[in-house]
Amino acid sequence: MKEYDYIIVGAGIAGCSVSYFLNKNSNSVLLIDKNSDLAMGASGAAGAFLSPLLGKPNNFKQLVSNSLTFSINFYKSFEENILNNCGVCRIPKDSEDKDKFQTYKTFMDFEYEKLTDGFYFKVGSIINPKDITTILTKNSETLFNYDINNIEKLEDEKWLLNGELKAKKLILTTGINTELIDEEYFSIRPVWGQKIDIETSTLTTMNYHKQCSISTVLEKKNDKNILSIGATHHRFENIQIKDINNTHEFYTKDIIEEDSNHLLTLANDIIKLENVNILDVKIGARACSTDYLPIVGKLVDSKKTIKEYPHLVNGSFINDDKLSFHDNLYVLNGVGGRGFVLSSYLAKMLVDNIIMNEPILNEVLPNRLFKRWVKKSKLNNC
Repeated sequence: MKEYDYIIVGAGIAGCSVSYFLNKNSNSVLLIDKNSDLAMGASGAAGAFLSPLLGKPNNFKQLVSNSLTFSINFYKSFEENILNNCGVCRIPKDSEDKDKFQTYKTFMDFEYEKLTDGFYFKVGSIINPKDITTILTKNSETLFNYDINNIEKLEDEKWLLNGELKAKKLILTTGINTELIDEEYFSIRPVWGQKIDIETSTLTTMNYHKQCSISTVLEKKNDKNILSIGATHHRFENIQIKDINNTHEFYTKDIIEEDSNHLLTLANDIIKLENVNILDVKIGARACSTDYLPIVGKLVDSKKTIKEYPHLVNGSFINDDKLSFHDNLYVLNGVGGRGFVLSSYLAKMLVDNIIMNEPILNEVLPNRLFKRWVKKSKLNNC
């Protein structure tokens, strides 16, 4: 049996970011994934675009803006030239959207220029998922192709995985795979997406976003420009996959072909793509919370909390300091389609909380999900 100070389950961008910051404080960190390599789930299928969120002020928009500033500077801090800071043009999808864009001008968090079809933000960037996750974990101990069948809480408040790996603290960054958590309130909605890499004679010099996203030229190959286009949105409930490049019965060749053609149609509505050839297709499920905000921090122990405060099932309010939590169990999840914007910012926040007891933003704590679940369960029992 081997023991670690920290075990992280899930090697997407969230888990890799957590491992990076933990490794600055400990040499006893293990990163586990059921897949064969880093970023083999939603992170590997992501376009990894970094762009501002437009709209009127709210908690989520502020979080995205703070995270975007942090992540851009964070990725730039590495000696490797991994961030392509090419800018992004945000284009309204229709006349109604165009009117909304005009109202958003007062609330822009980043410098922009008006272009013919939309707004250009210099901060817009793109990053390669495999490159950044490899850099983040170059000092990490990793374990791939490892399925966790059993998690046990020990009397000394440590966690035992499969009867052979012990963790003083366990961090779950598992995306849509939440079966390891026995908490009904912890709900994730999978939104399946497809990304295609193409070669084309068309030259792009920035990222574009309308109803899909088109990247700047990522590389040149045989006098052709290599671009990424993403992403589609599907709801396939209760589907678990292993490795994004596997063929899955539920994601048929017909769906893949239809989605690829749909993405090309949407892309051509932004910029005319000539002499197109699809090079690669990747699919994955973005993990979204019910309120779109990410979920970061210690998990509330619902059974223990309700046992101590049974009046909660009648709709009574409780302060966060009265909640009971699972000892030494943390999550970073629900980053949705903005994983490469949010994850580094939230990972540092989580690690600062674990190491130095620094606060986590109230709006991303799991506490909110528990309170809504308790209130809803009361209503369902009426």
